[in-house]
Amino acid sequence: MSEFTFLKGPKDWWRQAVVYQIYPRSFSDANGDGIGDLNGIISKVPYLQQLGVDAVWLSPFYPSALADGGYDVDDYRDVDPKIGTLAEFDKMVDALHKAGIRLFVDIVPNHSGSGHEWFQAALKAAPGSPERDRYIFRDGKGENGEIRPSELSSHFGPTAWTRITEPKGEPGQWYMHLFASEQPDFNWDNPEVREDFLKTLRFWSDRGVDGYRVDVAHALVKNLANGHLPERQSYDLSLVKHDGTDDLFDRDEVHDIYRSWRQVFNEYDPPRVAVAEAWVHPERRHPYASEDNLGQSFNFDLLGEHWKAGRFKKTISFNLASAAKWGSSTTWVLSNHDVIRHATRYGLPDGLNLDKWFVEGGVNPPVNNKQGLDRARAATMLILALPGSTYLYQGEELGLQEVLEIPHDQMQDPQWFRNPGKSRSRDGCRVPLPWTSTGTSFGFGPGGSHLPQPSWFGDYSVEKQDRDEASTLNLYRLALALRSQLISDESIQWHRHLNSKVLHFSRANGWQSVTNFGTKPVKLPAGKVLLTSQPLVDGKLPANATAWVK
Repeated sequence: MSEFTFLKGPKDWWRQAVVYQIYPRSFSDANGDGIGDLNGIISKVPYLQQLGVDAVWLSPFYPSALADGGYDVDDYRDVDPKIGTLAEFDKMVDALHKAGIRLFVDIVPNHSGSGHEWFQAALKAAPGSPERDRYIFRDGKGENGEIRPSELSSHFGPTAWTRITEPKGEPGQWYMHLFASEQPDFNWDNPEVREDFLKTLRFWSDRGVDGYRVDVAHALVKNLANGHLPERQSYDLSLVKHDGTDDLFDRDEVHDIYRSWRQVFNEYDPPRVAVAEAWVHPERRHPYASEDNLGQSFNFDLLGEHWKAGRFKKTISFNLASAAKWGSSTTWVLSNHDVIRHATRYGLPDGLNLDKWFVEGGVNPPVNNKQGLDRARAATMLILALPGSTYLYQGEELGLQEVLEIPHDQMQDPQWFRNPGKSRSRDGCRVPLPWTSTGTSFGFGPGGSHLPQPSWFGDYSVEKQDRDEASTLNLYRLALALRSQLISDESIQWHRHLNSKVLHFSRANGWQSVTNFGTKPVKLPAGKVLLTSQPLVDGKLPANATAWVK
């Protein structure tokens, strides 16, 4: 382990950290093949350091057929050759750690890719074999097994069952996949699966990885006892049971798995940490984040929240209280690789069905870009002032809008192809970043980009915003630098403002945050104005803006 670079420091460094999500294929391309890579990330470490983030979260970089943007993993302990090598990964960790930046990596435990050696072995093995028991294989119904084992839909299409051809050529068993058919679900009742993931956690932790983002953390354990098979036609959260006995999601037994992970995390100094992507009922979220479990769980509540002071206050209060109850810190997130960028969402009317709007062309109603960016800047300053971790998504520091003009024949997202006319493409938030104002790929790389970049990207580029003191990029840099000096204990005090459309709170050291959700300028409390998301108007805070005062 001595050959790898480690960062020491407090065991709870993550509680109020700012974590920057990198979607590696779209961040920076060093070798010119149109796909972002590890050397590209290494070249941008100074940028990340200047931005002021505490950690980077690296989305999947493993060998993958890219059936689902890298979340179909074919080898959990290697790097996709298109992205780099293990040696380059180690070099990246070293560069980040020398800059004082820690590293989270994505881990995808619910399913593998169909190219994984275990799944390939299962296809060659016989029904009932140990190889097939690592996954969820079942006989079909009907006279010849031609009817799928249960009425279970997938996230990406009409069925979560795919029938295989047996080694001798005859139609055979079916396997379960809650996502694409190229993403077969593991059988987490199998001890070999559990042990192999412990091996994977140690493999990356030994290389200096500081934490993990756990994909679909709530789905690992399923009700398969006594031949039972889950059935479901919708994945709406309202259909998931609240008591830990749901057939598919958030079963109480999943926490046995994460308690075993915690034992591995605690073998390191400081202990490794993980954040769960768990789409569960809010009151069921925080057990994932308890100290004997993963450490944190994503709070996605603000992703769909309306731009109203009362709604934000209710969501914030609930999550801070829940985090205190479980002894963890909460997380704040406004954008990621799966959702429409918040600078675009905030430019649309509250309550709009985003999937329907996108599928119908994304033009009616049109996006109010100024309103969207004003609110995005204000919301970012608000969440940065709150106790807990803030997770930023690459490009939001540039104020990027969602790219809505990608031709259908250039889209890559299976969510779009497998649900035609129903689901939007997530490609619009995954378009490679603009680093320069001009060039064939706006500085992303010398060989173009794997998704088309719009002509307006140059106006949002790092190069252009570097020179503009009022740019969104420089606002983020100032806010993160101030935050690192101002954060205190994890408590806030709400203050009543004369205007009900204003959200005003303070931290223990006198740092105050004021957000104007209304349409008219409002007075600020007495004190020194440290930073505002928009210039003051006659000394007042304008609409859709946040100020920090001390």
